[in-house]
Amino acid sequence: MSNPQTSTTQTTTTTTTQTRGMIYVCGDCQFPNEIRARDPIRCRECGYRILYKKRTRQDMVFDAR
Repeated sequence: MSNPQTSTTQTTTTTTTQTRGMIYVCGDCQFPNEIRARDPIRCRECGYRILYKKRTRQDMVFDAR
């Protein structure tokens, strides 16, 4: 009986990660927008079509060879 409950929990976790979008910042009004996979690329505040991806806070280090 515990197996169906475990699979249900995993399914809801997977569903919530698929619905999350990326945060983009409008190039005109600097309003943060959450854009999902099939959403139009347009600011929800002013309608501007140029959006920039927000930087991550993690340090990224690359080895140049």
